Amino acid sequence: MTRGERVVIEGAEFTAFLTSGSGIGLLALHAGTEGGTAELAEEVAARTGASALVFAQPAGDPVHLPSHRMAVDHCAALREFLASVTVVVSLHGHLRRETPRAVFLGGANREAARVLGHELTVHAPDFEAVTDLDAIPAGLRGLHPRNPVNLTADAGVQVELPLGARTLRPGRVRGVPDLPPPSVTAALTAAVERLAARPPSPAHPGPGRDGTPGSGR
Repeated sequence: MTRGERVVIEGAEFTAFLTSGSGIGLLALHAGTEGGTAELAEEVAARTGASALVFAQPAGDPVHLPSHRMAVDHCAALREFLASVTVVVSLHGHLRRETPRAVFLGGANREAARVLGHELTVHAPDFEAVTDLDAIPAGLRGLHPRNPVNLTADAGVQVELPLGARTLRPGRVRGVPDLPPPSVTAALTAAVERLAARPPSPAHPGPGRDGTPGSGR
């Protein structure tokens, strides 16, 4: 069952849609500005029984807040999501012209990042899965300690998807759902299933060398 919560963050109005499920959580913090991330989160959660949390912007011009500033205590849906899942797969979009086929896999859970990388290589070979943190642009590494992807028991993976990996309808009219590529949906589904089948680790190592407030979103 999915329920919505209206929440205002730094003057911007969002509706947070929470679907309760397993201990793996799909997160789309920027569904209003990064097309396809909401559709991917919802579809993968439906296929796997995972939990999902999507932040939509119902009216006005979409606002993009850095991920760590979305981690507000007054959002009950976010609190419940973070308390009920152990690993987060946080879906984002990038528009790096020099790397239009690269899927950057950041976040503090590096073992989970490698699982995502493997499944993307198998199911979506048209895209390049990048798991080496040094090869990921600093602003896309998802290592900020207040980034929601790092706030659960085992932290998670920040998946930065190029436009072609998020939607087959670039330039769509607002209000028309995006249509993610089936290969990417299949890869994320397989990865979430593998993560759900793994025993939880005692603790995650934390953000590591770049996990400082200035190290990106």
